Amino acid sequence: MPPMSFVGQVTKVGFMNKTATISVSRFVFHPKTGKVRLRLRLRLLTRPPDVLIGTHDVLQRLERSKKYLTHDEENTLRMKDTVLIRNCPPISARKRFTVEKVIKSPEREREELHARQAAEAALRQQQSSTSTASA
Repeated sequence: MPPMSFVGQVTKVGFMNKTATISVSRFVFHPKTGKVRLRLRLRLLTRPPDVLIGTHDVLQRLERSKKYLTHDEENTLRMKDTVLIRNCPPISARKRFTVEKVIKSPEREREELHARQAAEAALRQQQSSTSTASA
């Protein structure tokens, strides 16, 4: 199998040891109609419904997604992490990918922000207590 890598989002984690489910989405054109253009009509709320202000074309495309079971050796992934996965030799019956790197982790960023805020609050508390003790 040629080397493949996908960027996807973690949709299920923690139910299986060292395994996470990653959803990879892509956009495709409609298989039967191809590149169909839809006409959108813009109307003002104050005007009668039969008066058109302008029209423009929009490409119709569909979102397709596929779920991959991915090997996560340290169980570090969390829900809604954006990750890069790469194919590898089969690890189990359905696991054919490993986590290359974590691109974005909203939960981890939130925890780091809370820890930073707590440290700043403790520092302010300590400074205010030392200034009142010296006065």
